[in-house]
Amino acid sequence: MDTSQNTALMRALTELPGPLPARGVIHVVIRHTDRFTVVGNDLAQHPGLSTAAVGFAVRIQSLPQGAEVGVKALAARFPEGEKLIAAALRELEAHGYLQRARTRLPNGRIVTRTVFCNQPAALLRARVAAAPPWLPPAEPQTPAPAAAPAPEPPAPEAAPSQAPVPPDVQHDHEHAPPDHAPQDLMPQDHAPPHHTPFVPLVPPPTAPRPPRPPLPHPRELNPELDRAATALLSDLRRHAPQLALPENDIRQLTPAVAAWLERDAHPDTIRHTLTTDLPQPLHHPAKLLRHRLTVLLPPPLPDPHDLATPARPRLTATPFQTCDGCERAFRAPTPGHCRDCRNQHRHQPAAA
Repeated sequence: MDTSQNTALMRALTELPGPLPARGVIHVVIRHTDRFTVVGNDLAQHPGLSTAAVGFAVRIQSLPQGAEVGVKALAARFPEGEKLIAAALRELEAHGYLQRARTRLPNGRIVTRTVFCNQPAALLRARVAAAPPWLPPAEPQTPAPAAAPAPEPPAPEAAPSQAPVPPDVQHDHEHAPPDHAPQDLMPQDHAPPHHTPFVPLVPPPTAPRPPRPPLPHPRELNPELDRAATALLSDLRRHAPQLALPENDIRQLTPAVAAWLERDAHPDTIRHTLTTDLPQPLHHPAKLLRHRLTVLLPPPLPDPHDLATPARPRLTATPFQTCDGCERAFRAPTPGHCRDCRNQHRHQPAAA
């Protein structure tokens, strides 16, 4: 009597329809209505994945978009250690469920992006042209040698069977005896090929890229702004040797730096923005500076009057007055009688 029994589960077991197996697992299936994740049997019963890899695949699949799924992030979320998690992720990556790639952000930083697919085999499914199910896939036409076509044997009784057979009729023919099967629907010289090429379902990125935003320019490029911007760009190589720019690139980037200076950006702020977190190695320094000067351009400083706190409206309180009849204090804009005295004077003529 020391073993606890789940009475609710045993009661649900008695309500299952049909005969139950004498041994093995018995499923009590309750349909989920919220907070559930669909997991395919190709993952749950994958013969090449360990139980830990399948478990972490299900856990990653249940997380929302944008959740951190690195080794340290999963170790902080779940009780397993980092070595076990890293081994499970390598298994998922080897079988195509997981892919990790290094991606550069717009600000120049390089991060690791993780892509998880619940059915990696579906990405390699062959594309077959839409055709009736009883016909084989079309083969590419190859030029045949010029020769007289062989005469086809007459088939006087096969005329009705030469018409296309709809799918529902074909379903009945599949269960017909062999001597009544329509042999002319699948000629031997049009047998399906032994090898079908696998084409990825994901199309290549053919959409045109959006045009680059124009390089910022100041409202007026005066000689003082031009001199300060040119000096700042020429001085970048002292702080980052990778940013040794030629004179042509400096002349092209000078208006953008002048636009920053026109918006009251401090030279140290501009220098820190252009020299921090540089990619290694840096192949195109002028393109990187053009991107940062365009994307990270600060807005103009607001006017001091816009930063002033708006004055709150003053609330005038109704003053206290002393009643002329009972000398009780009450609030009213002008002296007079309180509410009780006014009601008393209003009912006196009616009482008389």
